[in-house]
Amino acid sequence: MIEGDFIKMEAHSVSNIIQRGGTILKSSRSEQFRTPEGRQIAYNRLKEAGIDALVAIGGDGTFAGAKAFFTEYRIPTIGVPGTIDNDLYGTDFTIGYDTALNTVVEAIDKIRDTADSHDRLFFIEVMGRDAGFIALNSGIAGGAEMVLIPETKTYIDQVVERLEQGWRRKKASSIIVVAEGDETGGAIEVARAVKERFNQYDTRVVVLGHIQRGGSPSCADRVLASRLGVAAFEALDEGLSNLMVGLVNDEIKHTSFTQAIKHEAKLDTSLMRIVDILSS
Repeated sequence: MIEGDFIKMEAHSVSNIIQRGGTILKSSRSEQFRTPEGRQIAYNRLKEAGIDALVAIGGDGTFAGAKAFFTEYRIPTIGVPGTIDNDLYGTDFTIGYDTALNTVVEAIDKIRDTADSHDRLFFIEVMGRDAGFIALNSGIAGGAEMVLIPETKTYIDQVVERLEQGWRRKKASSIIVVAEGDETGGAIEVARAVKERFNQYDTRVVVLGHIQRGGSPSCADRVLASRLGVAAFEALDEGLSNLMVGLVNDEIKHTSFTQAIKHEAKLDTSLMRIVDILSS
């Protein structure tokens, strides 16, 4: 918007893209838009181009910018939740989360083959700077011995104890999933601390990184994106603005930007109990 880099999109502009990961818009964060001066430039560009409404796709940062822009210039704006972290209030799922989750589970399955073959302990770091949705659910699905997430306190003593229990049961390999935002400093730091006190296993660290953000979208993500895209334009057509469209209990729900930003989606930490039960 600041650069006035606008392209009119026809029906054919979005043909053959539903199976592609990433964004064809090439959009990303803008430091300049964070400033009142940058938003003034963006507003001027929009008016010059005759654009009278916006659909903003992203997470907290995107919606904070959209809210500020609407407050200052009253341009109708609807948000669509797009983040692999799945940590937005007002929707059960965000676009990209299911694909990222399945990518992680596939990686864990492959790493477990190596772990079992060579009697190794793997610490697998997944994305989740502030939220453990990916770590917790992929850990359960991948049969991890432990999952370390930002929402719960990590005690190295407990990690070592769990590994020792497995060792006494002649367990030949183990996998521990670590969210990058875990307060211990991520998988590398956890592995270092554990190895100082428990070195029975040959230990390895795998940081999955940005492979979680790409790849062909899952069926669930394709359907979700389609539903929310239609819902966004229907909301604008109804004269609504300054809100996010989401999916709650399989129904479209509208949540104000203020609520979406102020509140956090709560991870069901009781699921950690399932990890403990299945790995004991």
